[in-house]
Amino acid sequence: MSRFLDPPKPKAPIASEKVDAEYKAMRLKVFLGAFLGYAAYYLVRKNLSLAAPDMIADGILDAGKVGLAMSAVSIAYAFSKFIMGSVSDRSDARKFLCVGLVLSAITMMSVGLIPFGTNTALNTTVIFILMLIVGWLSGFGWPPCGRIMAHWFSQNERSFKMSIWNVSHTIGSFSLGFLAIAGVALAGDLGIVQSWKGNFVFPSIVALAIALFCWWAIRDTPESCGLPAVADWRNDHSGVKSKGAAGEKLPFKTLFVDYVLKNKLLWVVAISNVAVYMVRYGIGDWAPTYLQTKGIMTAAESKVAFSVHNIVGAVGTIVCGWMTSKLFKGRCAPMNVICMFLCALGVLLYWMVGAGIIAVEPATQKVLVYIALCLIGFFIYGPVALTGVQALSLVPKNAAGTAAGFVGLFGYLVGDAICSKIVVGGIANNSSWDAAMLSVAVGALIGVGLCAVLIPSEKKLAA
Repeated sequence: MSRFLDPPKPKAPIASEKVDAEYKAMRLKVFLGAFLGYAAYYLVRKNLSLAAPDMIADGILDAGKVGLAMSAVSIAYAFSKFIMGSVSDRSDARKFLCVGLVLSAITMMSVGLIPFGTNTALNTTVIFILMLIVGWLSGFGWPPCGRIMAHWFSQNERSFKMSIWNVSHTIGSFSLGFLAIAGVALAGDLGIVQSWKGNFVFPSIVALAIALFCWWAIRDTPESCGLPAVADWRNDHSGVKSKGAAGEKLPFKTLFVDYVLKNKLLWVVAISNVAVYMVRYGIGDWAPTYLQTKGIMTAAESKVAFSVHNIVGAVGTIVCGWMTSKLFKGRCAPMNVICMFLCALGVLLYWMVGAGIIAVEPATQKVLVYIALCLIGFFIYGPVALTGVQALSLVPKNAAGTAAGFVGLFGYLVGDAICSKIVVGGIANNSSWDAAMLSVAVGALIGVGLCAVLIPSEKKLAA
């Protein structure tokens, strides 16, 4: 398997007069492959969040077990993103992304094909195992994309380009909501009693189709296409320099110890990422269950709200990336502080409306929930993207996947799996949804301070 994933050997250089045209064409093609490929990973990752209310109603799971099952994706993904990050630094990005996507889609589809009964303990065990597999395979998504962005786009253009690319996961989550609605409707038309299975099957089929496109579009590095390194083509040799050649495969010890464990700033980025991911998934993943349980929205309305929350996040990601580049000269920490503060206000509004602290008519309540979800979506995905940029900027590009995986380990394991899934789901099950959403609001406020810690360090690096 490792030999199959080995990066292709550099091709003979193409004629110099053809380099510019070929570079521009290939960068667009590769970018689209990475964009749609990563979006497709989100078509086969969060399906359980959308199916959960119906599965709870059918007696297949309860809220606590849903949180436990959803945490499996995050736990496995946290470790996979880190471990696979170092593997991807030594692998062909094209093969790495496509293989993972195909296997993820097949695994998620199987959840919709298994005939579940009412034994919640057995159901939880089966779904937990499948979600562990999905989570592990999801780790094949970000690292090769990070490798692509590091090799095809140079240091001084990367923050804005990565912000645009980072919109891919919000596009994926946005599309999942509507594909899930279509899948459930299609299952109903086919006479399938448990129509919620359409949440798993139909999006998986779409993901498989996208994997074919990615195989056609993606290439590992410019050198594998007979092109010069992007730093030479754009005359941009800024950024952290590697101990070896740009495309050299470095030993795991060098990647992990020298570039990660001894990198104090990378540790700070990783810890701040905990708060970012608690808010990101504490709101997004629980929105359908929370809104339906509180009687604020119907099943279809909550899926639409889930999708709107994510598509607004796509706009916010681009705006935050542009403002970081123009106002702060590429320094991410100031923009992260602004975003997390405004995001915290959105979470507080979301909590107060749901808890009845702001007492309004049902129609107005829905409007305020949409406003809160839009505020949260717009401002949380900026920090999600920018923490990734911070990680890449602190290491040479042949350690990009390892650095991204390390930061993701903290975000997904501590911020997502533990805080947003197990803690929030546990509070909801044992206390109330109002208390659960309040805990997310507290996490958002803590995130403001954690993101601010990096401001002095970034100023020194920029000096």
